[in-house]
Amino acid sequence: MARHGVQSDGEGTGLESLVMELYSRGKGAEFGLTHEAFDQVLREVARKYLPPDCPQTEIHEFWATLRLEDLALARACAAGVERAWEVFLTRYREKLYDIAGYIARESSAARELADGLYADLYGTTLRDGQRVSKLASYTGRGSLEGWLRTVLAQEYVNRYRRQRRLVSLDEETEEGVQFAAARSEVVVVDARVDAAVDETLAELPAADRFILASYFLDERTLAEIARTLHVHESTICRKVDKLARTLRKRILTSLVRRGMSRQQALEALEVDVRDLRVNIRGRLMQEAATPAFSEKKAETSTGN
Repeated sequence: MARHGVQSDGEGTGLESLVMELYSRGKGAEFGLTHEAFDQVLREVARKYLPPDCPQTEIHEFWATLRLEDLALARACAAGVERAWEVFLTRYREKLYDIAGYIARESSAARELADGLYADLYGTTLRDGQRVSKLASYTGRGSLEGWLRTVLAQEYVNRYRRQRRLVSLDEETEEGVQFAAARSEVVVVDARVDAAVDETLAELPAADRFILASYFLDERTLAEIARTLHVHESTICRKVDKLARTLRKRILTSLVRRGMSRQQALEALEVDVRDLRVNIRGRLMQEAATPAFSEKKAETSTGN
């Protein structure tokens, strides 16, 4: 029976041919992952992200966008294939320690963080007699390196929270560390993201900064902003949409210029704006209110 528009095993040579092509592109055989297992992984990912009645053509296009080699490697590791683990360790061991070092800021804590993640990735725990590996949740929509970076950062936060629950409030207050600890509960953001965002905002004209600050920071409605600037609401709507798209493109360009690949830059932009170490309000409010507002007021006054 077909699921998500994907034919079941044995239904049509077209699907089998496509899966074999994707399997080959993902180097599944090199990692010790069978064609059948890879087929099931593709179906699983499609079920997770696509609607049940999605046409086959869209499913095939979706599969083609996945990081197939990363997906095959991760799922082979999750299945416990030693050959895959050898490749994984060669590619990512040092990178994981580097990422952990950036997050934890201290060598012994970083090594403990990375080693702890290895246990979760390898699957040392069992559930219903089956090994449980975090890598089984990787779906190939972004790079495996970016996914590992996110998992490490989240594990760091989880460890901090668990540790904090073990320390009484009285002890924290006495030692005066509760305030510093609270600040540590922020997901670590690559400094290049902070720099790129700050640079891009600084280059915006004052009128654009005023609109962004009014809409996103002050939560004013499009109609309110339009009345302030004496323009139609639809004009502000189009302006906000265009500004958002332009900012994203400029920040991506800035990140690539700072040494990131385009894929790394795209993943870096998934960060929550609240985790940025940039004074966004200060940057947007800098000379933001005067030009767009005053010129319109002057025109209106002259017209009267």
